[in-house]
Amino acid sequence: MTRDEVLHAVPGLPAERLDLWVARAWVRPDEGPIFADIDVARVRLLVVLQDDMEIEPTSVPVVLSLLDQLYDARRQMRLFREALETVATADQRAAMAELLRRLSR
Repeated sequence: MTRDEVLHAVPGLPAERLDLWVARAWVRPDEGPIFADIDVARVRLLVVLQDDMEIEPTSVPVVLSLLDQLYDARRQMRLFREALETVATADQRAAMAELLRRLSR
């Protein structure tokens, strides 16, 4: 998506605000700039963080960093689960699930 398409897709978002988020590298579009779907999702997240949740601009980088870490951990866990399903037997997977349940208590 182009910058103008993003502004159209996120009603009420001022162009200056989007430009500021790009300048601060809170959103990282490709050259052009071309915004991928993930960039538009991040723009919408930033709107929620700042407008709905009233997160102060100085705190946004910390929140984004924590969310990025959480999303990365979820991605790694999904990859681990997929790998485990590929190489482990049903009994091994059940034993691992039981062990994880006991450890999480």
